[in-house]
Amino acid sequence: MPSSARASHLTRRGLLATGGALGLGAALAACGGGDDKAAGKPAGEGGAEKAGPWTFTDDRGVTAEAKATPKNIVAFTGMAAALHDFGVEVKGVFGPTKTADGKPDVQAGDLDVNKVEIIGNVWGEFDIEKYVGLQPDVLITDMWEKDALWYVPDESKDKILKLAPSVALRAADQSMPKVIQRHVELAESLGGDVRSKKVADSKARFEAAAARLRAAAKAKPEIRVLIGSASPDLFYVSSPARPTDTLYFKELGVNLIVPGKLDAGGWFENLSWENVGTYKADIIMMDNRTSAIQPEDLASKPTWAQLPAVRAGQVIPRVTEPVYSYEKCAPLLEDLAEAIENAKKVA
Repeated sequence: MPSSARASHLTRRGLLATGGALGLGAALAACGGGDDKAAGKPAGEGGAEKAGPWTFTDDRGVTAEAKATPKNIVAFTGMAAALHDFGVEVKGVFGPTKTADGKPDVQAGDLDVNKVEIIGNVWGEFDIEKYVGLQPDVLITDMWEKDALWYVPDESKDKILKLAPSVALRAADQSMPKVIQRHVELAESLGGDVRSKKVADSKARFEAAAARLRAAAKAKPEIRVLIGSASPDLFYVSSPARPTDTLYFKELGVNLIVPGKLDAGGWFENLSWENVGTYKADIIMMDNRTSAIQPEDLASKPTWAQLPAVRAGQVIPRVTEPVYSYEKCAPLLEDLAEAIENAKKVA
């Protein structure tokens, strides 16, 4: 995904690799037995909780185990928001949750941010004392790079991972439907009612939105879409090859611009603002995260205002870190479909 801001975290801070245990001296909370290593063991019909040991094999191939279905769940904010949409609530979150004015961050989805314990709200922040106080049964987060736990600080990861089992699901290198399905499997294992009418309706909406986007892209194959993100000094053009959303957009036929000089991770090309017009786009999708400068705040960049897509008013938000539920991903497809349907060829 990350086009820019997220990817810059990776290059600036390094990977959040999982590791062994230094420990705080605290025992593993609710680590269970059981030899069943089956991935995402179902929680029963209708999401009813299953008595006895709980196991779930994540996208690292690591099997988390507990004596019973975890109750005290601590998760990355976006993961918590997805679980909420599938009927699973968490006790604590880490990652962008509240903005400076106390409002929910875009990554919080429908979470009630005043009813969860926030143990970290920005990159590198993870309050281990608060985490211990929650008596966590499991820690759940995203994985953008192999074996790297998103927003778990590298310098304290060993202490954190000693306290409870961990689960990491891919947030890159797989298409959106597959990533959502893994969240469904995880939520079901945790007792979520993934067969509810609400979930079924959201899935139907998602599938209809995909069909609409495919039709829009087929009707206007000449419309070129650029995935961008802004910082004070650089404009980042994301490659569509790794993020889950752009992988799916490509599968649906969207004509996405592929930058030519990518960073080592294959995420993006960084351009100076003088060179922001290197790639000719008809639609620009801009990173909506609070870590990125938003289009309305780019008036000081004259080269931005000169871009054909900007002059034509064909700039739309991009949800760079999606909440992986059908409910939250369907609008992403709908919005891009509408933008392509209404776009004029300007580049």
